[in-house]
Amino acid sequence: MDTLRSIESFVKAVQAGSIAAGARLQGITAAAASQNIQRLEKSLGARLLVRTTRKLSMTESGALYYAEVQPVIATLARAQSVITEFHGQPQGRLRIGSSVAFGRHVLMPLIPAFTRQFPKLSIELVLSDHSLDHVTEEIDISIRFKQQLEPGLVARRIASVPVLFCASPDYLQRKGTPSQPEQLAEHDCLMFRVPVDGRLLAWAFERNGVHYVPEISPSMICNDIDSLHRLALEGAGIVRLAAFVANADIQQGALVALFQPSTDQPDGQSVASLPLEFYACFRDQHAMTNKVRAFMDYLVAAVPTAW
Repeated sequence: MDTLRSIESFVKAVQAGSIAAGARLQGITAAAASQNIQRLEKSLGARLLVRTTRKLSMTESGALYYAEVQPVIATLARAQSVITEFHGQPQGRLRIGSSVAFGRHVLMPLIPAFTRQFPKLSIELVLSDHSLDHVTEEIDISIRFKQQLEPGLVARRIASVPVLFCASPDYLQRKGTPSQPEQLAEHDCLMFRVPVDGRLLAWAFERNGVHYVPEISPSMICNDIDSLHRLALEGAGIVRLAAFVANADIQQGALVALFQPSTDQPDGQSVASLPLEFYACFRDQHAMTNKVRAFMDYLVAAVPTAW
């Protein structure tokens, strides 16, 4: 058992990028993890890791050994989860990753009812618009919008959320109200840069069934949706927001939704913004444990079908 614990310390250190970070994943001190790895190296008669003040790297022997033992540690973790859950309701840690805005505005209000339903689960939420690695960060399930999807993950669509283009009444009084997306080129546009790949999130529309992206010159760019939301409330320009971010301010009159078919579109033309598609993702079918399935089922039932 001591050898297995030492192997786990080695694997976690490699995955996390440092002995201290690996120790946190393992739930032990950095000193204990370091001693575990030293004992493992002594028993193997080989150096596995090269430690410097700036980074951790594997020796050639370490890389060969890691390739053999990492799948074993992963299999043992899954086996323990299966047996634990077999003897009762889902329990243990459930680590959920999510894009920031969806996590703040949608997941946070839903999580308390889920934890009351499954009190033996310990929930950890990781909110980030950067790429989350399910293996190295031990993510059980992640919620991502379509532009964040990565090859190799199993993805199930859980929500289609309307996108609203809006601005403050003050801004529209100063700059005028665009009635067509093409007029956005004349306005101050607040755009989101996707942290995963650095692209600007396109402002896409559909007119009478035809998909198009108008030409836009952003006046401000940010990689945080809530910051863009704040800028729009302060009159900085027009912003593209998911309905779950914008609805409350639109209802209160702090923001005005643009391109509404009933008032803005002449001659019966229909202009609509393309919705944001959200997906629940996990590594593979083996990662669909009882606790992940319980959260997935709860999420599908709890997420609104209309926004």
